[in-house]
Amino acid sequence: MKEIDELDLPDDVLYSKEHEYARSADQKVIIGINDYAQDQMGDLVFVELPQVGDSFQTGEVFGTIESVKAVIEVYMPLAGEVIEVNNSLEDSPEKVNNSPYVEGWMIGVKPDNPDEVGQLMSRDAYLEMLKGLD
Repeated sequence: MKEIDELDLPDDVLYSKEHEYARSADQKVIIGINDYAQDQMGDLVFVELPQVGDSFQTGEVFGTIESVKAVIEVYMPLAGEVIEVNNSLEDSPEKVNNSPYVEGWMIGVKPDNPDEVGQLMSRDAYLEMLKGLD
């Protein structure tokens, strides 16, 4: 597993305490699990995602990911409607391991309240939280 200083945690995304990320893009927010989460999981073998049109509240489970180690639930960092799903992860879940922010994104969401994105953690705040987990 990676040390904290080896993690890829871009400045242009925001982070949840459950290790999801959110990146604003045009009129949507792209959501996935961050580098820390994929590193902790190990090699992913299965990703289950919602359907376009599904709506979720903040903190609700929107999918599951399975690795050789465990199965975990993935939580919505903000309320909204799913408007895009990365279906390529069905056949290639390893994209989450190899490129969590580019090829391994999970869903695109139209947020119910765009201001909710700002309630997520910055990179620095997220790093401080991770250091507290050690």
